[in-house]
Amino acid sequence: MTDTGKPLLRVLQGEAVWPPPIWLMRQAGRYLPEFRALRDQADFITRCMTPDLATEITLQPIRRYAMDGAILFSDILILPWAMGQSLDFVAGKGPILGAIRSEADLARLDPKRVPDATAPVMETLSRLRAILDGPDPIGAAQGGRVTLLGFAGAPFTVACYMVEGHGSREFDATRGMAYSDPLLFDRLMATLTQATADMLVAQIDAGAEAVMLFDSWSGLLPPAQFRRHVIAPTRAIVQEIQARRPGVPVIGFPRLAGIMAAEYARETGLRVMALDTGADMAAMAGLLPPGMTVQGNLDPLLLLAGGDAMAQEARAIRDAMKGRPHVFNLGHGVVPPTPPEHVGDLVRTVREV
Repeated sequence: MTDTGKPLLRVLQGEAVWPPPIWLMRQAGRYLPEFRALRDQADFITRCMTPDLATEITLQPIRRYAMDGAILFSDILILPWAMGQSLDFVAGKGPILGAIRSEADLARLDPKRVPDATAPVMETLSRLRAILDGPDPIGAAQGGRVTLLGFAGAPFTVACYMVEGHGSREFDATRGMAYSDPLLFDRLMATLTQATADMLVAQIDAGAEAVMLFDSWSGLLPPAQFRRHVIAPTRAIVQEIQARRPGVPVIGFPRLAGIMAAEYARETGLRVMALDTGADMAAMAGLLPPGMTVQGNLDPLLLLAGGDAMAQEARAIRDAMKGRPHVFNLGHGVVPPTPPEHVGDLVRTVREV
């Protein structure tokens, strides 16, 4: 049943609410001075895997902006790390992983390690749910209205980093493996698909009320590969979550999917479709399954700029979706130079009646 005290959860379950609920991708991040103050206490993986720190970071934008959603502070690469792949976050370079290029590399991954390795993440979710729904001053101040979100990287996007060994704009090694060694790549994708479904179910059991799949690099694939490596594994994950934890909303974010976005929405069984900055919200909404919740999609750089232009576009997006289940968000994450006051301005604008 829908918790009527949680506007975000109501919309994720298909109800139109006005004004729409708002949360932002990367709402807990480097643009916040309180986040930067904690950043120096531990390296990135330690912050993700220390419940005290991850809980505090997750709650920072709730305290400051009273967002309708609190999304777990973690990273999409925690899953391969938990399976045994080496991972380090290097200043100025981003994530560095031991690249998966052979059967021997793949054989070293052990999905059975994930539950124990990610136990601190589940503890963080459990703490967050107790805080947000209980007598804790933070939850009480919000009236128990904040929805707790879990997440994972979708298999193709996570595979991009696992095969490449680092970030890239094109992920040539990954896409090349999908063509030149499809059996190896399919085995990697199958491993990731099951491990991702299992981890999201664990997040739900720990307290997440909805979960999101980030497929940040899905737009690199041509249609046939998109169907094979984006739509098919996403559908499998959604079906498994629906079978094991019926009724929990799953948000899909196939960034830069372009013309394939509508097919993705139709074929995956998702409850919620997150649109990137390049999508026309009103036009795309008309191509999606009837009643599907839409999330998005203000340009993060417009949030960075702020002012009247930002407010005008935010109202245009919001108003175009009136009468339809809509979660206001960005088309990608908050960029680090964003002034915190611009986020406050956006929240106030979206909540204008």
